[in-house]
Amino acid sequence: MKLSVVIPTLNDRERLARTLDSLTEHAPEAERIVVNGPSTDGTTGMIRERDDVTRLIELADRNLNVARNAGAVRADGDAIAFISSDRAIEAGWFEAVVAGLEDADAVTGPTHRELTTGLASEVLESRAIAGREVTYVNGSNAAFHRDVFEALDGFDEYLQTGGARDLSHRLAANDYQVGWAGKMCVHRGLEADGGRRERDWAWKYRALTYRLVKNYGIRPTVARRTLSHGGADALDTLRDVARGNATPSGWVGSGRDVLRGMARGTADGIFSRRKDKSGRRNPNGMSSRADRAVEVYTWR
Repeated sequence: MKLSVVIPTLNDRERLARTLDSLTEHAPEAERIVVNGPSTDGTTGMIRERDDVTRLIELADRNLNVARNAGAVRADGDAIAFISSDRAIEAGWFEAVVAGLEDADAVTGPTHRELTTGLASEVLESRAIAGREVTYVNGSNAAFHRDVFEALDGFDEYLQTGGARDLSHRLAANDYQVGWAGKMCVHRGLEADGGRRERDWAWKYRALTYRLVKNYGIRPTVARRTLSHGGADALDTLRDVARGNATPSGWVGSGRDVLRGMARGTADGIFSRRKDKSGRRNPNGMSSRADRAVEVYTWR
């Protein structure tokens, strides 16, 4: 099996170099495709000085799913893996991918994260939605048979976030099997425990409602799941107000963003569901455009 590894990156030169080093060490057989778009930190120069990158694709679009699809379109392998530029593969990763794809249509594995208090890792996540068992792929560490990925037309480029979860729903809808490989590990460097990142609530709920409506239509299950997420986040943010970490006006503003995102995502999900009635449910996939790349450099 020939494996192509697609690595989207944006202003992440130092960690990308570590990712490439790990691929050279643990998966020298794999084709390595970096999709850069568009970085301003010298990433292009760093890559062009290396001899272990097969192809560099320069983009003008900062959408992660556009970058993923741009790399997949130019991949030569009969299997395609996606890892984030801030992840380094561990020993045994390549062998775990190959073994996993012998038994499944797609395979995913954990991310090991260094925390100030120790090491954290992920476990397989799956749940039943509208009578469908969905196994979620880790967008930072997943591999697919090429024909399966192409049958679903890749990632949905409408989404700025949640592209891997959307693809997971579509894999399940088409009865593709997602395997879990515990030895298919990637590693993320030290990060602080706790702390809260600024959330784009409008896009979070726009993406959530879009992918649920697009994949399942308007039904009680979709409304229940969306409102459940919204209620949990509202309560969590309200606790921040009580602790003095957020203001009441900020909480109200976040609520408005959530409702605005839900409304936009619902409308766009309905439109996309009507536009692509096939099983792949992806009107914004790889085949929808051919102008992603600004420049493509190939060394071998």
